[in-house]
Amino acid sequence: MKSYEGQMQLPSVDGLESNAPNAQDTADSRLLQSFFSDETEAFRSPAEPELGQYVTIRMRVEKQIDAHVCLAVGANSSLVPMNVIRTDELFTWYEATIRCGLEPLRYLFLIECAEGNVLYQKGGAQRTDEVDDSIDPSLDFRIIPGFHVPTWAKGVVQYQIFPDRFANGDSRNDVVDGEYSYNGQHVRHAAEWDALPTNDDYRCFYGGDLQGVASKLDYLQSLGVEAIYLNPIFISPSSHKYDTQDYWHVDPHFAIIRDDIDQPLSKGALDNREAHRYIKRTTSPENLKRSNDFFASLCGEIHKRGMRIILDGVFNHCGSFNKWMDYEGIYEAAGTDQPGAYRSPDSPYRHYFNFDMEFPLDYEGWWNFPTLPKLNYEQAPDLADRIIELACMWAQPPYCIDGWRLDVAADLGHSEEYNHGFWRRFRSALKAVNPELVIIAEHYGNPSAWVRGGQWDTVMNYDAFMDPLTYFLTGMEKHSDRKDDELYQDGERFCHAMRSNMARFEWGSLLCAMNELSNHDHSRFLTRTNRTVGRLDSAGSVAAGEGVDKRVLREAVAVQMTWPGAPTIYYADEAGQVGWTDPDCRRTYPWGNEDEGLIQLHRELASIRSKHTSLRTGSFVSLGGGRGWIAFGRFDADDRMVTACNNADFDQTISLHLRLLGASDTCKVVSCLSTTENGFDLSPKELGTVDRGMCKLTIPARTAIVASIDSER
Repeated sequence: MKSYEGQMQLPSVDGLESNAPNAQDTADSRLLQSFFSDETEAFRSPAEPELGQYVTIRMRVEKQIDAHVCLAVGANSSLVPMNVIRTDELFTWYEATIRCGLEPLRYLFLIECAEGNVLYQKGGAQRTDEVDDSIDPSLDFRIIPGFHVPTWAKGVVQYQIFPDRFANGDSRNDVVDGEYSYNGQHVRHAAEWDALPTNDDYRCFYGGDLQGVASKLDYLQSLGVEAIYLNPIFISPSSHKYDTQDYWHVDPHFAIIRDDIDQPLSKGALDNREAHRYIKRTTSPENLKRSNDFFASLCGEIHKRGMRIILDGVFNHCGSFNKWMDYEGIYEAAGTDQPGAYRSPDSPYRHYFNFDMEFPLDYEGWWNFPTLPKLNYEQAPDLADRIIELACMWAQPPYCIDGWRLDVAADLGHSEEYNHGFWRRFRSALKAVNPELVIIAEHYGNPSAWVRGGQWDTVMNYDAFMDPLTYFLTGMEKHSDRKDDELYQDGERFCHAMRSNMARFEWGSLLCAMNELSNHDHSRFLTRTNRTVGRLDSAGSVAAGEGVDKRVLREAVAVQMTWPGAPTIYYADEAGQVGWTDPDCRRTYPWGNEDEGLIQLHRELASIRSKHTSLRTGSFVSLGGGRGWIAFGRFDADDRMVTACNNADFDQTISLHLRLLGASDTCKVVSCLSTTENGFDLSPKELGTVDRGMCKLTIPARTAIVASIDSER
């Protein structure tokens, strides 16, 4: 939920291929590229070991390099010699076995060879004569005994749905005009499905619901979606629902309303104790049970189709309507047994909040919003118990959700120490219910302290995906709040940023990181392609769709669907939707006015991803970047893929070192999909042949190619 302007992180390590200005730089670059290891099963077995388990670690060295390789293990850098286990056509393979203890274990590689001595970390290789005391140990490889991320979540194609704006499957549950007041004004129902959001969008409802989601499951499966992530679905008075009113029940406005009365607020009335229709709809036991039952049936249908479902957990703050606070008097009017904290100083929930002054004055609000009371965990141990209890409830029958996305997770309590402790408890409890449940946190900045074993599985991937890719392809910050022409089309800086930020993840965490181009908090990626600074209130709705470049969006999707992680489509991005940052990014899905070409592009790329194992869990190699272009590869024992993207306004021919992917000479590079000026091409065209490890590819302006390396001769 949090709006935060993240900065593009630049690395402190060298070793990426670039357009070298002289022969010495070329020789150094080729030497440093001769070594490779990562945390995939091919190079570390088992990749996610248990306590006390032996782990075999391997390094691949180009065959012509005569090397002596050692592992430097632990904080004291104990040296473990690595032995040659085999030599194939291209590489010599080195191996050593170490044993896990109870604590995380760091390691890196030290290589001695005639061409120079090299140190190899997750950030890449560098000559040891360039190493000083400032070397970053956070870039070492790490083994965290007992840390596992769900297998199904690695590389899974996800689809994010903002429920009120996706599809209206049952108009009987729609919020009606004047049903209640929110933040000083009556709520309203949008007159038309395609009406554009306004700045008070949080009190405007379009009628999207879970019946709408259910009605579109065939569509989502045809798109290649394997997991659905729903923005909050629990009872809440806003359209975004990040102000939870009742954590234990699905909002009947998203599900089933059968117990109903026609008594909205009278005109001009703002006291929600008189909002009898809303009170009935959101507190009636019949509505609550039916709504939870409907959600259970939806979960069952999703699971029957082999798909997964992830819910949004907003546990940092609740809403002023929440029964624990009851600022609006909803539950007092409904005759609840226990008064809310705002209703009585003797409320059993009083300590759930931080009241700065004596009752009934101000309380702490998230970012000082009175509609978002901050939960006061440090002073309420039973609150933590209840939050963990309800999170476990949704993970168990009859719902059996497959994951939680955690809103502003690092800010839960008032101290980082408390937060780390809480998420350890949360993980332990949830994994006891379902070890394969994924825990994804909203997080900006370096996630390493949170994803090293005991807390989150992964994060929404801003630093190692959305931010750098947006800057490279559009030069825009993700809110469209500013433009950076220095980062625009700078492929080398993109590669450096990605390499450094990816190194902060454990490989399993990176593979299930949520790789998005857009989401509910930021401008739509297609709008960013117009390279215009603006927001709804400053630029207006129409400008969000002016000057956009679908060629650039197609490039972005090609990268998204082949990059390490879980490519996550924000609803309607695939249909060509535009929008400035929140609230304009929450426009409805344009049913009947979709861009069918973009939808088909997503289908084809998801299909290619499903057919090529390397794109889901294979190793990653940067093949370099320059002015306007980037290229990278994925590989495993049976599959090798290349993605190249030319964002410049002119065609470019680039030389790629495909031996890094294990490509032998005479291997063919064959296109699986190439984007074009007006769409995409699925023709399996031969793009080039590997010669002395290299291959030249010509990429037209503003296009991307996804290609396989064919080893048949």
